[in-house]
Amino acid sequence: MFLTKRFYIAGIAVIALVVSGYLIPVLFTAGKIAMLLLALVAAVDYIRLWSEKKGADAERYCAPRFSNGDDNEVRLVIESRYPFPVNIDIIDEIPVEFQRRDILFCVKMKAGGREVVHYKLRPVKRGEYNFGVVLLYVTTRTGLISRRIKCAEPVDVAVYPSYIMLHRYEIMAIHNNLTELGIKKIRRIGHDTEFESIKEYIKGDDYRTVNWKASARRHYPMVNIYQDERSQQVYNIIDKGRMMQHAFRGMTLLDYAINASLVLSFVAIRREDKAGLATFAEKFETFIPAGKQTGQMQQLLESLYRQQTTFGESDYSSLYVHLNKFINKRSLLIIYTNFDTIIGMERQIEYLRRLARRHVILVVFFEDTEMKAFAAKQPASIEGYYRQVITDKFIFEKQHVTVKLKQHGIYSLLTEPDKLSVNIINKYLEMKARGVI
Repeated sequence: MFLTKRFYIAGIAVIALVVSGYLIPVLFTAGKIAMLLLALVAAVDYIRLWSEKKGADAERYCAPRFSNGDDNEVRLVIESRYPFPVNIDIIDEIPVEFQRRDILFCVKMKAGGREVVHYKLRPVKRGEYNFGVVLLYVTTRTGLISRRIKCAEPVDVAVYPSYIMLHRYEIMAIHNNLTELGIKKIRRIGHDTEFESIKEYIKGDDYRTVNWKASARRHYPMVNIYQDERSQQVYNIIDKGRMMQHAFRGMTLLDYAINASLVLSFVAIRREDKAGLATFAEKFETFIPAGKQTGQMQQLLESLYRQQTTFGESDYSSLYVHLNKFINKRSLLIIYTNFDTIIGMERQIEYLRRLARRHVILVVFFEDTEMKAFAAKQPASIEGYYRQVITDKFIFEKQHVTVKLKQHGIYSLLTEPDKLSVNIINKYLEMKARGVI
């Protein structure tokens, strides 16, 4: 049993009447009557609230696993078993990782009523999350006493890489609407690719692709359309070193890389390519051979779920040795890392150059959006100018890394973390269209 705010306000008013009775005797009598009425109403409230063994109940409905970086819906179904209207304050004991104190809902219930409450949670870290119970604080319309009822059982929810984003791409791909997500339509015409379809000739088409039989039947020039060669191997290689612990909007760069690699693997498999995975930090760790068989995406998802960053320096020599050992066929290797300076890149460039002799290498690293925003502001002091010069130097070094990699025949992608998924897919499609892989 809990005394409500309304009870304490009424109690203070009664005490004020009693104290005033020392100055005006009639108020003392009024205060005693008010005190008896308050006690009587509170007693009636107590009897009514406890007249039912369990006057209200609640159930929590949510997915057995949450999608990292996305809004996940939670639904609370509240039922009242009281034969009279009540007010219910609902507190859901959400996992401590969310650090939210606003999961409090107030509903007015009719006699035997039922209400549904919806809210969303956005996790920014993978792992096990623990929900507690749902607490209901029930009051009558008088509202002097509150009864607490514990409902729903504690439950554990696993937070996986962004499968909601994956489903969104899948639905868009089925309806051929990937352009709505920012994915560009890129097609290359050529004789070294596989035949796809026939279309009418338009200005600019290669006259060597004219299909003379189809043109004779239609009485209009028709040309063959070719698509890129299939069954190429695409490996997402994720650096889990300390540089990937940097955070952007609550999520680490590692989690952005994991979400992007999951979506890219789906797109690659849908385009009949084979998707694989490798991770490394101080040593080479995970390796999943490239494939497109049933269950490949689930295997990638389960593996990505367990990945964590470390505090050590990433060992590119170990990466080079193991990739040479495990990958025999020429493949596209997409390395997600974060080079902050030219010096950091130059320490690893020799291993990247050796890999580039056998494979196509695409190095993905991240822009510091906060640094860019700071550099765009007008300095207000000498110290501000000094800081802006230092900021511009770091921004220039990031851009200079891409130039250095290109000089060594290594492709690169410098992107904002929240645009990584779209940008990496567009880069993959562009490289396919250009015949790089």
